[in-house]
Amino acid sequence: MTDFTTVQLEKDPRGLATLWLNRPDKNNAFNAEMIRELILAIDAIAADKSLRFLLLRGRGKHFSAGADLAWMQASAKLDYNANLNDARELAELMYNLNALKIPTLAVVQGAAFGGAVGLVSCCDMAIGADDALFSLSEVRIGLAPAVISPFVVQALGERAARRYALTAERFSGNRARELGLLAEAYPAGELEAQVESWVSNLLLNSPQAMQVSKDLLREVASGVLHPPLRRYTENAIARIRVSPEGQEGLNAFLEKRTPAWQEPQA
Repeated sequence: MTDFTTVQLEKDPRGLATLWLNRPDKNNAFNAEMIRELILAIDAIAADKSLRFLLLRGRGKHFSAGADLAWMQASAKLDYNANLNDARELAELMYNLNALKIPTLAVVQGAAFGGAVGLVSCCDMAIGADDALFSLSEVRIGLAPAVISPFVVQALGERAARRYALTAERFSGNRARELGLLAEAYPAGELEAQVESWVSNLLLNSPQAMQVSKDLLREVASGVLHPPLRRYTENAIARIRVSPEGQEGLNAFLEKRTPAWQEPQA
């Protein structure tokens, strides 16, 4: 789709995009250039109305080893305001990924350290290899997982987030599944086949309905029941029932046929 240096954006003709972290020689470690290119890539994805969902992946052995060493060395020499600008760039990336209208699925192999845990946490769903390794490693080098913390707490829960942010322990893909960071963990050799299974399953669903459901779940996330929330949910189902995709889905179900958004069945 768009040419980048540190990331790669691919569009599948079936209507999905894959955003690759593409510094395999550096274990896909973040630097300022990668953060900026990820922001631009997510902007391009948000603007493409033909896309149904997004996969976030890392080229090579690792999803991402976290912050690039050379970038961290340069940051150590910057003053407060320059560091604040760096933090704002990272925050823009995390918040934009989290706010993306279409569903997002992270696929994790190898290491996912530091800010990479934040990227995974910003996605709606994540799967990975059972031998993947995760770590909120910032405290080992005198830092804190500051910008990513709101998303990590949402993904892990407050108690687990406190443990792993304060200990910097490494935990496996299987443990990440137990904590809810990963929806599923698979043997490494099966991961690619499982990615395709997830893609095939998501392609069965109405693109509009997935986006409406994502918005809906954001609204109800607090769990607080109040009259405005009730009105919101009532309006949400009424709007989608009378929409073209809603009508197509209901009629296809009643007529026992395939809805228009699904690929023709062999």
